[in-house]
Amino acid sequence: MPKLAAFPKAYMDALCIDGSMKLEEWIELATSLEVDGLEFYSGLIDLRDPANWPKYRMQAEQRGMSIPMVCCSPDFTHPDSDFRSAQIEKELGWIRMTAELGGNYCRVLSGQRRPELSRTDGIRFAAESIEACLPEAESLGITLILENHYKDNYWDYPEFAQYMDVFCELIARLHSPYFGVNYDPSNTLLAGEDPLELLERVKERVVTMHASDRYLTEGTLADLRQEESGVEGYAARMCHGEIGKGLNDFDAIFSTLKEVGFDSWISIEDGVEGFDQLQRSVSFLKKKIAQHWPN
Repeated sequence: MPKLAAFPKAYMDALCIDGSMKLEEWIELATSLEVDGLEFYSGLIDLRDPANWPKYRMQAEQRGMSIPMVCCSPDFTHPDSDFRSAQIEKELGWIRMTAELGGNYCRVLSGQRRPELSRTDGIRFAAESIEACLPEAESLGITLILENHYKDNYWDYPEFAQYMDVFCELIARLHSPYFGVNYDPSNTLLAGEDPLELLERVKERVVTMHASDRYLTEGTLADLRQEESGVEGYAARMCHGEIGKGLNDFDAIFSTLKEVGFDSWISIEDGVEGFDQLQRSVSFLKKKIAQHWPN
């Protein structure tokens, strides 16, 4: 049966920018969710000192949770090879952090979709950079997970591999037991594409999942795509919603994952409208997991 983790989506600035929330506070708050684990973000202020990593692992484990996943945002599509090399070094550090925290999965991304970047170069840069990280991942027993991402909170441009055809071409270049897909159906919606079509194409390579639901407060997905470039973070018209009340068909998603033997981590990205919203999303997912994985 899949296990649930929680990601501090609603507290990113407090944990990563101004430090108004401490990581220990988030761990304590998440305890009441009764989930199996917590997904950390590599940019958390309290993780900057490696000496702290064992402490936070212990704090989670003492509350009955593990830290299975670390969400990282390497930018591998910059045209400057020195920049890409520096990003590889950052990812290698995050892989080591994941291992120290007791995790098994460390996210990678392709990088930003810069206007001057060609598709050929972008795929080559991203594939070569991810391949450069695989030996360290293998040595530590960490699986690198490439997400069909929309946009990191603190990036200017959207994900290079946001669209299905580019994403699938990129993962086709990567072959390792220590590489897989982190599937996020909401991000496919933001690309104006069908989450179930993407899942059908990558289902055999999905090793983790992000669970969220999205809706547009106004306009259309076409409007969103027109304004996405040059906007740090998410465009204002796009909102995270309570899971089960947005556009995603979780029955269809879970049925497909069950068919291919998925039995890993589902991390919840929710709660931007309050902690009670996150609690309702947890309850929804627990019911759906029990329904689709009854044994």
